[in-house]
Amino acid sequence: MQNMPDINVLNLFQGIATLFAADTGIAIARIVLILLGIGLVYLGAKNILEPLIMIPMGFGMTAVNAAVLFLSASKTGTIFIDPMLTDPGELMTILQIDFLQPIYTFTFSNGLIACFVFLGIGVMTEIGYVLASPFSSMLIAICAELGTIVTFPVAVLMGLDYNEAASVAMVGGADGPMVLYTSLMLAKDLFVPITIVAYLYLSLTYGGYPYLIKLFIPKRLRGIQMDLSKIPTVTPGEKITFSVIACTVLCLLFPVAAPLFMSFFLGVTIREANLKHYITFIEGPLLYGSTFFLGLLLGVLCEANTIMNPKILVLLVLGILALLLSGIGGILGGYLMYFISKGKFNPVIGIAGVSCVPTTTKVAQKIVSEENPYAIVLPYAIGASISGVITSAILTGIYVTLIPVIK
Repeated sequence: MQNMPDINVLNLFQGIATLFAADTGIAIARIVLILLGIGLVYLGAKNILEPLIMIPMGFGMTAVNAAVLFLSASKTGTIFIDPMLTDPGELMTILQIDFLQPIYTFTFSNGLIACFVFLGIGVMTEIGYVLASPFSSMLIAICAELGTIVTFPVAVLMGLDYNEAASVAMVGGADGPMVLYTSLMLAKDLFVPITIVAYLYLSLTYGGYPYLIKLFIPKRLRGIQMDLSKIPTVTPGEKITFSVIACTVLCLLFPVAAPLFMSFFLGVTIREANLKHYITFIEGPLLYGSTFFLGLLLGVLCEANTIMNPKILVLLVLGILALLLSGIGGILGGYLMYFISKGKFNPVIGIAGVSCVPTTTKVAQKIVSEENPYAIVLPYAIGASISGVITSAILTGIYVTLIPVIK
């Protein structure tokens, strides 16, 4: 009679087996990340966090940490993605095995996906609000970069090198593609946790910034009604002219960030030229497809072995500090305009200078409407928010250009 083979049940279910085979710290991290991924899907589905990013991110995070298997007798891993590969020969092999590796290699690790998102933002952007009130828009946007600027020296004092400090400081610009682009250029070893921190915190701005506004701006000022009759009309030709000139000048000054500048202003020009087929493609399949894969890849990159880094806690602290300081800076910019206009400017608009488009503009209008249902600040808020996108791109260019020179 033939003996039955010895079968280890755990080896049939390698996701579970690798939990027992791994170090205790890695096993616990995997379980925590699986639960966190489930939580992100739930919060996204409930619209507490941004669902377009959080649902694919949560699924990716849960699946990649559950699906760890034995790649050899002494090595575990997944067949999702390997972000640490640098050898061309190994990369060619993995491109044929890991199913998300081609998307990561050809669109994510080179910043292309960030440019696609920026192109979509440009197509949806009404640049006329900036040109209608350029002084107030740019003043507020510059003030709202307070976190992006101040967080850099704080990060250096907390032990990060210049590259890492500049990358996490960009969280203060509240622009996810900008954070992704900067960290890919300057701190590739930390771009995963930095970008994750950025997108998690950006999803919280809708819930957190209203409390900041109410803390710093009294009720009587929050209800100030703006005079919309003085907003001038800006023609499509003027908007296209501005876009071409601004793009050319910024590319001349900061060539390293030229892909971002070109993507944004090309999107604006396509909108103003009313190229309907391009507009439909960019603001539909391209933008939503890029957002989907951005969220999915960020989740898949949160594999426990990849994300276990002692600097994570520092990044969490610095990320929230950057957004907090930028929010305060934007409100200070709103107060500056309030005093310059001799009390005719609503300082709540300042929060829109933090360029989390369109979240901060919605926050500004919502808070104002609570105090005065007849007060409309949206045109001014949109102008400040779009200016914030431009100032964040400029700071990205400054950091990416100067940090490699001065470090």
